[in-house]
Amino acid sequence: MRAGDYIPLIELALSEDLGELGDVTSQAVVPDGESTAVLWSKDTGILAGEEVFDAVFRSVDPGVEVRFDQHDGSRLANGARVAEVRGKAMSLLSAERTAINFIAFLSGIATATSAAVELARQSGHAVILDTRKTLPGWRALSKYAVTVGGGKNHRMGLFDMVLIKDNHVDTAGSVTEAVARVRARWGERFPIEVECRSTAEVEEALAAGVKMILLDNMPPSRMREEVTRVAGQATVEASGNMSRQTIPAASAAGVDFISVGSLTHSVRSFDFSLKTVTTPA
Repeated sequence: MRAGDYIPLIELALSEDLGELGDVTSQAVVPDGESTAVLWSKDTGILAGEEVFDAVFRSVDPGVEVRFDQHDGSRLANGARVAEVRGKAMSLLSAERTAINFIAFLSGIATATSAAVELARQSGHAVILDTRKTLPGWRALSKYAVTVGGGKNHRMGLFDMVLIKDNHVDTAGSVTEAVARVRARWGERFPIEVECRSTAEVEEALAAGVKMILLDNMPPSRMREEVTRVAGQATVEASGNMSRQTIPAASAAGVDFISVGSLTHSVRSFDFSLKTVTTPA
């Protein structure tokens, strides 16, 4: 994860929270002085986002010090002490909500991913993938949190991999023609994956030499049939409304990958609390 992936987001988040006047409540109530606060877990799951949490406080005040007792990838229990923050009381209060918003969302993604990975592992060998269904601007951070939770990243965007979907096939007229057009334009520069809706499209993709096949919205019984048909000639990905309820059966069907859009667009944020333990005189 690079600073460039989150600094613009931090600047935007602080701007919308502090506006031009800053924390007017704290300015009126809190005296000058140093303070210490502790970040506590009020949930159970996987921590992700310590670097961003720290960066939010440093963006408000470079003098703030953040020390983590737990680190990204750690499994947190309810009541666990996660980090300590020291600095001017005004700075801590001004940055608190924004910092927690970041770490809570990313830890929610990591926690949901970890649960999906475990479900897939229990019934098969499928690797959990993320998708492009991310909040605008949050893709790099969200995909980072997926890796913290034990999942793998699919393509970052439309620029780093070819995924021939149903609209592409329909536009080209067939899987064969769509693959041919990609190779005519890009040669072997990009890996090619084809989304298949039927056995005929799977067979067409294999005949075209495609090494990655995506099975779109197929029931587990159909997935198993297609995995048998592919017989190792390509990797097989299952996609389409994958959830805690459907992941086990998909993995048991023998697919290599399961892509789960909900990991980055509809997870429940992790619950944290930042509590002051010393206050300025």
